[in-house]
Amino acid sequence: MPKLIADSGSTKCEWCILDNGKKKTIFTQGISPYFLNTAAIIDLIKANLLPKIKNYEIDEIFYYGTGCGTTENRLIIKKALKATFKGAKMHVEHDLLGACHALSGNSRGIICILGTGSNSCYFNGKKILKNSPGLGYVLGDEGSGTYLGKKVLQYYLYNTFDEDLKFRFNESFNTNLTDILDNVYKNALPNRYLASFATFLVENRGHYMIENIIEDGLNDFFFHHICKYAESWSLPINFTGSIAFGFRDVVKELCHSYELELGTILKNPMEGLIKYHQ
Repeated sequence: MPKLIADSGSTKCEWCILDNGKKKTIFTQGISPYFLNTAAIIDLIKANLLPKIKNYEIDEIFYYGTGCGTTENRLIIKKALKATFKGAKMHVEHDLLGACHALSGNSRGIICILGTGSNSCYFNGKKILKNSPGLGYVLGDEGSGTYLGKKVLQYYLYNTFDEDLKFRFNESFNTNLTDILDNVYKNALPNRYLASFATFLVENRGHYMIENIIEDGLNDFFFHHICKYAESWSLPINFTGSIAFGFRDVVKELCHSYELELGTILKNPMEGLIKYHQ
């Protein structure tokens, strides 16, 4: 019977159906129980997912999602899935456990997520034994797209960028101080809005200010999180997420600087999750 695997961050959710050795992948908007209630998630699934998988009768669902570290948030997701996939077996877990299964399988390791948000843990091959506290985009998320995007805006608004970078920023983003502040403090999903400015770093690699933002932002993640695990110096450090993959050269350099063993870097966990659940 078909299985459905979901890997959801705040920005996007990747769904994959496994059916007799074949797979079908669908992308929808990200699902975060911090920003969407059960009714909104049901509407999203019905509008964006169900029409694309109407020929499949899903038997079992493995859902790994951002914000699913608490019982309350897992319940929000479970209710939405039960309402849209009646009769299917449900497994709802934190996206960090999904990253563990994708990157480490049943082996021990340090697992890191660097996408729109950031997180990390020590995984013993069966379960997460230590987790550096995920404080969200306001207090934490070091090294994430949100964190780096916020730095880009700070450099721009504080007039720290040189004339060349200011020109490039204005060419890339048609915005101003009022629009930025409204999007951050008044509008929905400010973390996703902030993360959208991380693309400016990708497009302008090589400029010393850009490299400084990337290196400092990722170093903050290493210093505040990876270095807090005693196991980091005896186990591979594994990464997944668009930021980790896009700036993997900097991740590799930082591992070398901290004398850590770099393990696997995946752009997203789905490839590993398919292998794990098959």
